[in-house]
Amino acid sequence: MYMMLLAGCMIETGYKQHLKRLNRRVLRQLYFLGALSFLVILIAAALPPIAQPHDYHGFADQRSLLGIPNFMNVASNLAILFSGIAGLVCLRHATNGKHGFDRQPFKTSTEVWPYRIFFLGTIMTAMGSASYHWHPDNVTLLWDRLPLAIGIMAMLAAALSDRVDPKLGLHLLPVLVSIGAASVLYWYWSEQQGIGNLNFYIVIQFYSLLLIAFLNLMLPAAYTHGDMVLKAIGLYALAKMAETFDQQIFALGQIVSGHTLKHLIAALAIWWIVRMLQKRSLTIDR
Repeated sequence: MYMMLLAGCMIETGYKQHLKRLNRRVLRQLYFLGALSFLVILIAAALPPIAQPHDYHGFADQRSLLGIPNFMNVASNLAILFSGIAGLVCLRHATNGKHGFDRQPFKTSTEVWPYRIFFLGTIMTAMGSASYHWHPDNVTLLWDRLPLAIGIMAMLAAALSDRVDPKLGLHLLPVLVSIGAASVLYWYWSEQQGIGNLNFYIVIQFYSLLLIAFLNLMLPAAYTHGDMVLKAIGLYALAKMAETFDQQIFALGQIVSGHTLKHLIAALAIWWIVRMLQKRSLTIDR
């Protein structure tokens, strides 16, 4: 559905000359990832629809405080909001050359845009998630998942920009973001039809992060501290694990639930991206 863009869209958007300039090893790796992605999409389309569990909205911690239902799951989104705002502030300082950003975290101004969309998506995710946990249903869940999918795809565009070419990341940014949004809208439409299908949203949320990890492991880094992206992905994996054990974690003294921990760890993962941008500098003159 979308990852063939790694190779195919480079040609379609006028990258034939750029392809000729790329290292053959890099080209082979891109085509391999494109083929793997095509296979993943075929599997997602062929598998029976994965429906959202009927008890999905029944989170472990439903305590109210200050008149706010599900208070901990609502309030913990403040951490995600903080990380998103910190990311935008970081980008502003980087582009203005302030606060010690003489290390050149971006060689060109176009490289900022995927990260800008990512942090804006983070802020919107915090707002959407808080709204969802205030009143859990599929309608509010739509506004939780939509900016999340957009943010993940923006990070994929950022990885392509950092590891392959800044122009490629910028050109594919609107396409990838649109595909991420479409996966959520398709899920919501399928729920309305009574045949809930999470298959493509699952691919967007999990396989896209795996692909970002592959890009960081397989292709040369243009900036220092690139391994911090892998650590951020690892933190997000830990957050998803905490979400899976929501009930069990809450049962350990009923202090905090797994879902609340998910929000806090996810906020830390986003903050890790902020720290990467604050620390990194150019290593390869592309």
